[in-house]
Amino acid sequence: MAEPISERKRAHLDLCEQERVEYTGKTTLFEEVELVHDALPELAVDEIDTSVELLGKRLRAPLLITGMTGGTAEAAAINKALARVAEEHGIAFGLGSQRAMQRRPELAYTFAVRRHAPTALVLANLGLVQAAALGTAEVAALARAVGADAVCLHLNPAQELIQPGGDRDFRGGLATIRRLVRELPLPVVVKETGCGISRAVGERLAAAGVRTVDVAGAGGTSWVRVEGLRAPRAARALAEVFADWGIPTAAALLGLRGTGLELIASGGIRTGLDVAKAIALGARVAGVALPVFRAYREGGAAAAARFVEGLVAGLETAMVLTGARDLAALARTPVVLGRRLRDWVIAGGEA
Repeated sequence: MAEPISERKRAHLDLCEQERVEYTGKTTLFEEVELVHDALPELAVDEIDTSVELLGKRLRAPLLITGMTGGTAEAAAINKALARVAEEHGIAFGLGSQRAMQRRPELAYTFAVRRHAPTALVLANLGLVQAAALGTAEVAALARAVGADAVCLHLNPAQELIQPGGDRDFRGGLATIRRLVRELPLPVVVKETGCGISRAVGERLAAAGVRTVDVAGAGGTSWVRVEGLRAPRAARALAEVFADWGIPTAAALLGLRGTGLELIASGGIRTGLDVAKAIALGARVAGVALPVFRAYREGGAAAAARFVEGLVAGLETAMVLTGARDLAALARTPVVLGRRLRDWVIAGGEA
């Protein structure tokens, strides 16, 4: 018998809170990125402009709380609280996979955040394999039901291959993306779930009409490791082999430069300095999930809000220290790249 989605979602939340679910042998490689200090910035903190436009909406800071959960009563409470944090801080909010809602429409309330975030940029979310099995009108209806501004199609083959009962057939994905980009009335964002997007894949996505990609690189949460923690013994051993699989977030960003894609940087973003480095490497905004979820679990919405405020403060500090008045200036700031990161870039074929 297939495992109920609600049970899987509940297990995911518990494991992410309580267990060691992050990469252990691989990092984001942001430690291989140095921003050049400006000792004479001629700036005041009050002058710093962290606003940016993403998918047709203006954000006060280049941040996205990336899709985490849905399908359970607890998930509903998490989504509601974090959507309010996003609304109050002028940042974007992503829903977890709506597969549960698609299979069981009575679970739609667990994704209903629009009344808690009336002006925020809200992203719907569906796995590519699931989207391939649906008509365009069905995907549009899922997005419309939650008042989303855009639709995220998530790619997670590594996670699925370890997950008990997970997907095993990933054929037809690019054709599905091409169809949905052409036919959906909303923008389509393609995102990985922690293993990164290579330049070759980025070029295929751009050719398919995709304009926005979340690289979701390695170095943060390993969903292979999460699935391994709840898998039978044989799959657990396989998960250990592939727990550190993927392209580091910084390498994915550099690899996609010059493709014309608008980039979201998620995967191991933990500080405002990480956000600044991501933008200097070409990202438009940065996404966070695990640390804001853990902050919420530890201290509720107030703690999650403090975490977001800490990211903004760190970003503003980095901008002053590099003499960058706004994000466009930060994107032009010089960077020093370490050898390991440069090796990834050479192997990936950055333009």
